Amino acid sequence: MEKALFYKKLDGLKVACELCNEACLINNNSTGICRARKNLNGELFSLVYGYPVALNVDPVEKKPLFHFQPGSLSYSLGTLGCNFKCANCQNWDIGQAIKIEQKLNNFNFLKPGQIVDDALANNCRSISYTYNEPTVFAEYALEIMKLARQKNLKNVWVTNGYMSDRCLTAIVPYLDAANVDLKSFDQKFYKTNCGAGLEPVLKNLTAIKKSGAHLEITTLIIPRLSDGLAMLKKAAEFIVNDLGDDVPWHLLKFSPDISWKLKKASATPEKTIYEIYDLGKNAGLKYVYAGNLPGDERENTYCPACGELAISRFGYEIERFDHHGRCAYCDKNLDIFE
Repeated sequence: MEKALFYKKLDGLKVACELCNEACLINNNSTGICRARKNLNGELFSLVYGYPVALNVDPVEKKPLFHFQPGSLSYSLGTLGCNFKCANCQNWDIGQAIKIEQKLNNFNFLKPGQIVDDALANNCRSISYTYNEPTVFAEYALEIMKLARQKNLKNVWVTNGYMSDRCLTAIVPYLDAANVDLKSFDQKFYKTNCGAGLEPVLKNLTAIKKSGAHLEITTLIIPRLSDGLAMLKKAAEFIVNDLGDDVPWHLLKFSPDISWKLKKASATPEKTIYEIYDLGKNAGLKYVYAGNLPGDERENTYCPACGELAISRFGYEIERFDHHGRCAYCDKNLDIFE
């Protein structure tokens, strides 16, 4: 166990966790909502520091990031625990794990330097903190990020965007890119489906964009839960007006069979994805992508000026026709971070 960074001591051996906007008050010998941090005699400890339970070399497009080092590999890791309880969670086996202390006996401790060395050995250009919510292993991620920066590796967070101001301030100096789940633009959905709130996510989206880190947004379209066109129009308008029309928006088709608690829900019809795609484009977004539809032309990148194909995608097979992030036909900047 590693002593946590983001908390303060309270009377009676209690602690106030300051890692995310859940702001858990944790009694002695108890954990917070993420189950990954434990109060031991008035000191808060990270249970998951040094214990990644998922390690993979992924295409960066899998995050998904379409405008950040396209076609490159990203060394990806995640631990146990999450500060959300999303009914639609697709990594629920690790994110919603309980009895974390016991489960970690089955995994090896890996120092931050080992993660960086493995990333370099596998010809990765970045390290992605993903699979579960990286906020819950922020101390571990932060140490890896610092070492990665020294080795010219980029740092990517795939996150629900619910971290505290204190946590975000700590990671931003080392953060190169983030894909944030904007799960809905409805507070009720966040409360009932995720056990969280919308406003902190919107605030953090704005802060990440202002920090200069590359930002992309993902919304999972769940039939009858997060597919309302009026609500999604508000989301698109928020992205355009508050973040910028250059922020890519990924619309993912929902598959109930791999979800945590929505196995009886319907899969998202493709026509729904197409409607929302058009909605985003009509709102003024330059880059809207239809996800989980391999081979669909809406997964490609087209020049927003002349309309020519810049990057072709079929699953994770990438073919680039751009010229170092600019349109090869009209020289328009395609908002690609190399």
